[in-house]
Amino acid sequence: MSAEALSPVTSTTSGIDAEQFRAIFRAHPAGVAVVTLHDGHRPVGFTATSVISVSAEPPLVAFSVSTGSSSWPALSASRQVVINFLADDQASLSARFAASGVDRFADGGWRPLPSGVPVLDGCSGWIEAAIHSRLPAADSRIVLVEAMAAWGTGRQPLVYRDRSYHKLIEYEI
Repeated sequence: MSAEALSPVTSTTSGIDAEQFRAIFRAHPAGVAVVTLHDGHRPVGFTATSVISVSAEPPLVAFSVSTGSSSWPALSASRQVVINFLADDQASLSARFAASGVDRFADGGWRPLPSGVPVLDGCSGWIEAAIHSRLPAADSRIVLVEAMAAWGTGRQPLVYRDRSYHKLIEYEI
């Protein structure tokens, strides 16, 4: 990896201001996931709409997280995560894992995998992954992980767009 790839992204020379940038991404739909991990004492998790497939060979996935997130200290030290892809009836679960100052696991609906990392019940699928790297990007980190196990149900995914949740409908061409 080049030194340039490891340099943090801290500023921009574009003419787009932050509000314009946010507006563009509010209009862009994204699948909803909850990233879970175990910090050695308790389960930790947060909602993520930034999950992307990077490569199938090897199976790499990435997501971003703010270093100001309450989950960042645990994630910065963790070696494994589970990316739980939420089903279209799990909007309340997404909201719970996006909320601050609550015990996100108190209502149950999860179980530990043999690795100890929590997996959420009822998801459309999940990927258990080993953390490969954490790349600095402004006040966030792009976390690159390698999938070790995956499971899917075929359930419809939860989608987030313009500050609200949506279900997909089939569209035939």
